[in-house]
Amino acid sequence: MNSEIHDQDQAPEQAGNDTESATAAHQTANGANDASPEQEQVVTQAKFDAALAKANEYLEGWQRARAEFANYKKRVEREMKDSHSSAAGNVLKDILPAIDDFERAMSHVPENLQDDPWVGGVGMILRKLNKVLEDYDVTVVDPTGEPFDPNRHEAIGMEASEDVEAGHVTATMQKGYMLGDRVLRPALVKVAQ
Repeated sequence: MNSEIHDQDQAPEQAGNDTESATAAHQTANGANDASPEQEQVVTQAKFDAALAKANEYLEGWQRARAEFANYKKRVEREMKDSHSSAAGNVLKDILPAIDDFERAMSHVPENLQDDPWVGGVGMILRKLNKVLEDYDVTVVDPTGEPFDPNRHEAIGMEASEDVEAGHVTATMQKGYMLGDRVLRPALVKVAQ
């Protein structure tokens, strides 16, 4: 019986301790009831500032990634355009000798064949080839009378000339071609001494 009384005495005491522990845990979780409103405001402001700093960091990262992607996109478009232009230039460069041959053939047609339909058909082919060059913005370089430019002309000889100043082109032996600013083929020229 003595032990029963002892157990009963401890039960209310233990129940009181459990309630105090729960209250203390609740206060700790909620930031302690004894904290002043100013302290709570400082803690809240610090949390807000940290969240704002993190949001700004994410925003800057996103803006940087967006700018990098825009630059990447522009670079790829420019490289594709350059690649297309280079490929087109290589193909056009390969057909230039055929155009030269057609022009030579058309410039040496005998007079009795001038009105022949077959010759007219060959002339039409030459016009179509020249139209292709025009469509690709290919320009003809025929520098007769102009100053010699080693970037656009290839000298194959020099000759004395009274009509043209020294260092100027006296005759174009083979026309050159430019694709925009790029030289497809330099003009073969003779230069005055």
